[in-house]
This record gives sequence, C-alpha cells and structure tokens, in this order.
Amino acid sequence: MTRRGLATTFAALMTSACSPLALFNRFSPKDAAGKLEARDIAYGPEPRQRLDIYRPRRVDRPAPLLVFFYGGGWDSGSKDLYRWVGRAFAARGFVVAVPDYRLVPHVHFPTFIQDGAAAIAKTQAVATQHGADPDRVFLAGHSAGAYIAMMLALDAAFLQAAGVGQVRVRAAAGLAGPYDFYPFDVPASVNAFGQAPDPQATQPIRYARGDAAPLFLAHGGKDTVVRVRNSTALADAVRSKGGQAEFKLYRDLDHVEIVLALSRPFRGKAPVLDDVVRFLQAHA
Repeated sequence: MTRRGLATTFAALMTSACSPLALFNRFSPKDAAGKLEARDIAYGPEPRQRLDIYRPRRVDRPAPLLVFFYGGGWDSGSKDLYRWVGRAFAARGFVVAVPDYRLVPHVHFPTFIQDGAAAIAKTQAVATQHGADPDRVFLAGHSAGAYIAMMLALDAAFLQAAGVGQVRVRAAAGLAGPYDFYPFDVPASVNAFGQAPDPQATQPIRYARGDAAPLFLAHGGKDTVVRVRNSTALADAVRSKGGQAEFKLYRDLDHVEIVLALSRPFRGKAPVLDDVVRFLQAHA
C-alpha cells in the first residue's frame, strides 16, 4: 500500500471507534528515544483527572516541559491512545504530559479548560521528579485540544485560578484548532458551549493580546472539519496587538492527517513535528 493509502486508512481509523485507534497506538512504530515515565498521575479527584508523563531516555539537564491536549470534539478521547505523540515529543528533548480531561455531556465550558489548567499545575509540581524544568512550560494540542491549549495560553485567569503561580507559558502550538467559531453551528460546539451565558467569552480570539506567549498555529489545507480561517484569524489578531504568532499551512493535509503526521509512519507526509519542535525550542 502506498504512503497516501496508509494515511487514508489510518485517517479513517482515527475518526471511527476507539478500538482502531487503540490498534494504531499499540502497533505503530514509536520513537525509541522517548519512553513512558509515569501513568495515571492524579491532578484531581475525578476518574478522568489523570495524566501520563513521557521523557527522553537520556536527560543530561532539566528538559523543557510540554503539556499536550488531544482532540475529540470535547466529548471523546483518551490519553492512552496518544502514546505515540508523547514519545515523539519526548524523543525530541521534552518531558511531556498528556492529560485526560472531563468531557461533554458530563461537563460543559469551561470545565475542560479548568481541567487543563489543573493538569498543568500538577505537571509543574512533579516536573523535577521527572527531569523537567518547571519554569519552562510549553503547551500544544490538536483540534479541541488545541482550543484548550490556546485558551490557557491567552486567558491567564485559568492558570491563576489553578494556583500555577508565576509560571509563564513560554510558547504554545495549536494544530487544526477552533479559535473563532461563534455562532455555534455544529453539534459538538452546541453541546460544549451552548449553555455559556456569554458565548463570545468562549472564543480564544477574544483574548488575543500582545504580551501572550508566542503561538504556532498550523492547519491543513484540506481540513473540512475546522476552517483554516480559525488559525489565520487568531494569528492576525495576535499580531495586530503586537504579539508573536506564526501561521503554517500544510496544503495536502486534512483535519486528522495533521496530527497523524506527528507519528513515525506518516512523518514523511509533512514536517509537522519538525516545525512544532523548531518553534517551541526557539522559545525555550
């Protein structure tokens, strides 16, 4: 099967039931230079308030700390299905936390963002135990996870409320994220945000500011799930206020392929991992 055929096959798996993605997570080749360090670290009392930590197999000095949020429309997903992402970034020199977070319909906006902030607080608290520098925090995410990452990077109130303290997010990367999607016109956004008393307050673009962490906003040119303008609009809004935002378009990738490109089997399709790592390390 050609590389394009493989990508199409696994893209279909990613958007179907969890079991095919579990098979991909289990059997796809992973980066040997990264390893799973710790599982199911609690950052709250609820079953989904757990995170896993990955690290480079060799850490000669405190490594930068990356928290990655997976996607799933705010109503699905599991950290256990993204070990290939944790090991990919760990192999590039990051200590990586991949948290679960509570999902719709059991919770709605802003609970999943608050969970993200609490996960960052916990990760920072245990960072030194796993070879990481707690003062060099980076965020990344895909789709709904990119939304969480950008809200945390732009609206400082969430991290302050979680007691993170004076830590400053050094940089954040979003892959195919929704950042400017009001009015809500699909079930995922209606279910997650429809009860918000101020719908505009749910939008990351509202919090664009010049003194925020530098942003890397990537999108696939063939994405039909989240419009490319979400990334371009947020990048423009941040830059208009004097902030740093880099927009990258991968013309041949769709909504799922952009995160699949982080994995070893599909890394040759587009340099997504290289570009994200380059951007984050430039601010480390």
